[in-house]
Amino acid sequence: MSDWKSKTVNELKDELRSRGLSVSGKKADLVHRLSKNGENDGIIEAEIIDAKGPITSEAMDVPDISIGLARVRELPISTLLVTGVIIIGITGGGLLYGDDLLEWVQGEPDYVLIEFDANQTRAYAQGLVELGHPEWGGRLSGTVEEENTAQSIKTNFSNSGLPSTLEEFEVPLFYMGNQFNVMICQPGNVGGIIGGPTPCSVADIDRDETEFEHRIDYVVQGYSGDVNIFASSNTQVVDLGMGNETEDWGAAANGIGLVWLMDGQDGQPGTESNTVLMKRAQENSLRGLITVNSKQNCDELVSGDCVPYSKSLDITQFDERPYDIGFVMVSKSVGEMIVDRVVNGEGMLQFQIEVDNQVDAYIHVPCGIIEGETQEMIVIGAHHDTVYNGQGAVDNTAGTATVQEMARQFGLITEDLGQPKLTIYFCTWGGEEEGLWGSSEWVKKHQVELQENLRLYINLDMNHVDSERNSGLTLQGNSPTDVKHIERLVGKFSEAHPELSSKYSISVRGLGSEEMPYNSDHAPFVYGIDDGGEDGKNFGRAMMCYGSGSSEYHTYLDSMDRFNEESLVVSGIIYGSLVRHLAWG
Repeated sequence: MSDWKSKTVNELKDELRSRGLSVSGKKADLVHRLSKNGENDGIIEAEIIDAKGPITSEAMDVPDISIGLARVRELPISTLLVTGVIIIGITGGGLLYGDDLLEWVQGEPDYVLIEFDANQTRAYAQGLVELGHPEWGGRLSGTVEEENTAQSIKTNFSNSGLPSTLEEFEVPLFYMGNQFNVMICQPGNVGGIIGGPTPCSVADIDRDETEFEHRIDYVVQGYSGDVNIFASSNTQVVDLGMGNETEDWGAAANGIGLVWLMDGQDGQPGTESNTVLMKRAQENSLRGLITVNSKQNCDELVSGDCVPYSKSLDITQFDERPYDIGFVMVSKSVGEMIVDRVVNGEGMLQFQIEVDNQVDAYIHVPCGIIEGETQEMIVIGAHHDTVYNGQGAVDNTAGTATVQEMARQFGLITEDLGQPKLTIYFCTWGGEEEGLWGSSEWVKKHQVELQENLRLYINLDMNHVDSERNSGLTLQGNSPTDVKHIERLVGKFSEAHPELSSKYSISVRGLGSEEMPYNSDHAPFVYGIDDGGEDGKNFGRAMMCYGSGSSEYHTYLDSMDRFNEESLVVSGIIYGSLVRHLAWG
């Protein structure tokens, strides 16, 4: 009799699945179900008679190796799939468990690849882009653009034959205004005359102004505060280097801090996160914070320059939202100009940023659902929101379009094969860019259901490849069983689509649960479905996909101009085929 209480929830569910038993309920329910079924527990020994020499793993798939092996395989699954089977002469007394044992008994799965229409996926992507902000292009969370996007996705799920839902969650967000101005003013000749006009005021008619272009030369950062600094105030700008020397920040009190984004070198740390920088700005009473991009996409998009990009910060780390600190990133060339003309010259910086970060607003989660014979569930997700300053064609129009096409294909599969064994959810998340709000709140709301029934979450975020630059795609997950499935499916995909497999480099990585980064919507499904308790934390199973070569990330240049729908076929078919296998067998 096995000591089921010592097993984790995931191990118990694997064992229940292998026996064809329900995986719903709390850990005590799982233990009780296995204990009750334990009448058939035991170790079945099968001695292979007349086996000549070592038998390879490939030979194990041959049904007539011996009469003894054949008899073992003919036993009912409920009898075979116990704590293990000792295979004498093949495994040297090795013990096989769960999915591995089932595969040994039944042979390697005969996977069926799903269909995937790249042209339809592009049509979904184009539809998403057209729902963006009329001037900036983005689908910022908490805006009418994000809400309309969610409504459109729900409609597409319904048009694919899937019952659909639309949930909304109120979360801390920010509203972008219309007043943005970053400018260097060089005082005129009469500005310094005693009794003359204030330098860089309207009356300083000889002043020289260099105005920078919003979204191109500078980008507002997530949860920036509201600030209105006129050049005529001659507010101090302090170069803080990489911003790592905390004692330097006091010199920028009541002024504007300039921080250079750089990677760590020679064992020294790089520039810290937006969250850390904004906390330091708040602690030292800064009025403005400017980061200079000197590490990302340099020379790749604009020759001799680094294009600014938008990033958010973790607002949960603040006791009080920093409402009066303006926060932008500028290009490398603009940063150098500020240092040359303002920090080391007589120029004056105008810094006007209109953002209200003191609001709560709604984000949305549409889902299309295929009900299975059981409540055990697979969730396929992507975030449909973008940063405010661009179309977000790669991040993450690509992933959202892929989810919609997969939902359409599975609507057709259901018509052909009937109801699956597992329930399948297709969901897209709002609020990802501001802190994974949509997926986190949805997991929180459905925590009990997910804890009891989640089989796998698949995340599609930037599953796009620009083949002109870099053709790498990485498929990774924290479940050894699922990673093994993916490795085999990559092989099957390569055989079926040699033109794509030769064009795009496909890598498969297995990660430990605690090694999965907390950087996209898979994270709540891995770390948020179980609060630990007395038995310790159990991590959810997840797979994710990342494509390389997206230099336009979070910039105004992430547009449909370089959109490559062909690359989405890879993750769409491989992950879709895994879902088909798990749900229908």
